[in-house]
Amino acid sequence: MRVLAVCVGAVLAVGGVAPGAVAADGPDDGWFAYVPEADLAYHGAASMAAGRVDVRFTPRNHGPSAVPDATVRLRWSEPLVNRQTLPDGCARSGARVVLCRVGALDADGLGEQIELRVRLRGEPSEVLLEMDTVWSGGVVDRNRANDRQRVLVLDTGDSYYF
Repeated sequence: MRVLAVCVGAVLAVGGVAPGAVAADGPDDGWFAYVPEADLAYHGAASMAAGRVDVRFTPRNHGPSAVPDATVRLRWSEPLVNRQTLPDGCARSGARVVLCRVGALDADGLGEQIELRVRLRGEPSEVLLEMDTVWSGGVVDRNRANDRQRVLVLDTGDSYYF
């Protein structure tokens, strides 16, 4: 660990601090590790009809650093049916959870739109959808307010935007 800190310190002494890097206290007194910082956000819409929920959203990185890869978690207040057909890059992670790979995001860049349809057990009249970033490739996001979404979706067929 000390060797890594010395190498990082030497690189920073020669090249300076990367834009968007933040200082974080290291394990040893007096040593600092520099971690890139980004600001992830998800905006889109969800609708529900007869127990089927359609979700589409676009990830965005407000910067200042690029994100090498990210994963978003979608969690429903109602359990999903056992068999789901999910798009590439998405996988079940529990009775009510799906994880989707966002991919790399340039600083101040948009990612590819993600669209998925899930079926809920039964036909509830409403479902709460919660989204948040669970992995960001080692990049720190200090503004967690815009990468966490909570959307109440009613069984009306109407789109609810977030």
